[in-house]
This record gives sequence, structure tokens and C-alpha cells, in this order.
Amino acid sequence: MNPLIELKNLSVRFDDQDVLTNIALAIHPGESFGLVGPSGQGKTLILKLIAGLVEPTSGEVLIEGKTWGQRTESEKLVLLKKMGMLFQKNALFDSLTCLENIGFALQENTTKTEKEIVEIGEYYLNAVGISHARNLYPDEISGGMQKRLGIARALALEPQIVLYDDPTAGLDPITSKKIIDLIADLKKKNNATIVVISNDMNRTYQISDKIGMVYNAGLILTGSVDETKKYPHPAVQQFIKGDVEGPLTNRRPVEEL
Repeated sequence: MNPLIELKNLSVRFDDQDVLTNIALAIHPGESFGLVGPSGQGKTLILKLIAGLVEPTSGEVLIEGKTWGQRTESEKLVLLKKMGMLFQKNALFDSLTCLENIGFALQENTTKTEKEIVEIGEYYLNAVGISHARNLYPDEISGGMQKRLGIARALALEPQIVLYDDPTAGLDPITSKKIIDLIADLKKKNNATIVVISNDMNRTYQISDKIGMVYNAGLILTGSVDETKKYPHPAVQQFIKGDVEGPLTNRRPVEEL
């Protein structure tokens, strides 16, 4: 089976600083890939590269076997409609109600009637457990509910690929588990391929088929959950165990490594 998402020898450089170097990654249809690593290492940047929001300095991002540059503008739009993204801060429209937030993408990208859009919006509000917030605005609901709304909006077009940027950030452990349960349930229902950024290893283990860790501008592919727990790299072990001492906290500047 060919990869659905593939990064080949991918590097990104900003202001003479190597942010990502020689990244290689293959994600197959239906897989859940967990992306972990210290803050500020480039995890969100990888999601933006996959989504075509940022161009690599060198290397290729292949989706369904083609780069973004090999597609016409109309082909790019078709692909974008197959993708959903939950941003770290949710990126909700403050001036729209919860229902309207979900309906926005449907209005812009489909020919569905207003009645059909409302029905889809209500379905996903119910799916994420916030149907009671139908007519509330984002600033009128809790952080956990905002996260659920962001997920509902990301899924409204029933995308084949969903990119989740830290979906449990700032949430309590119980709500975090519920959010990951929800992502897993909706993934199964829609037969989607997902990439999930999280610094909570319990939640990463809960959702991932395979895991990779961004470290020192590179990507360490640690494998399955069991393989990740046993992966011998000291930086990986420090991160997954949360140890205070280790290469992540005793690092020299990047240019010296």
C-alpha cells in the first residue's frame, strides 16, 4: 500500500536557522500518527507543511503521491476539501455561534442547502457532546467545549485526512481522555487518516498506531506504542518518562550538536 502522506528529505530553514532537517515520514491510509517532542521544536510546522500552509526549503511533501506544487489551483482546492485541521488555539470565529462555526466551511465549499448545513452542524455538535451550545458563541463556552467545537468544525466536511494540533492542551485529565476517545471514535466512523500532536504521552499512546518525536531539528520514528516505550534513544526516554535530567535539559546550542 502506498503512503497517503509522505515527507521526503524535507528541510525548513528560517533566517539562516535550520528548523527541520532531512525529515522522512510515511503515513498510510487509515493510520493514526502521534507527533511528540519538546515545545518549539517544529511539530506544528510539520502539520503546516502537510497542509500546504508552508513550503519546505528543500525536499518534498507528497499527498496521494503528488506534491502541492504539482497540482493546479483547482486540484489544490479539491485536496484541501479532503483535509481538516484543528489548530492549537482552535481558531474559532468569535462572531459566529457554535452552529455557525461548523456551517461556515460547508457554506463556502459545498452546494448544500441551508437546511442541510444546519442538519450537519447539529449532527456534529451532538457527536462531540455540545448540542446544548448550539446558539452560544465561543467566548460563552469552556475551553474543553471550544476544543470539541474545533474538532466538530474540522470534521464537518468529512475529511480523509485530519491534522490535530495538541487537541488536549490545557485540559484536565478526564476531559483530555474524553477528547481523545472522541477523536478515535470519529476517526473510526469516517475511516480517516490522522496526525495528532500531543505532549501528553498517555493520550499519545491512547490514539497512535505509530509515533515520532521531533528533536534537534530531526524526526525520530520510534514506531508503535510498545516500540516507543522501549526505544533506546536517551532523549526519547527522558521525554516519555518526564525526567528532569537528560539530553533535553542539558543541551548545548543546536549549532554545537
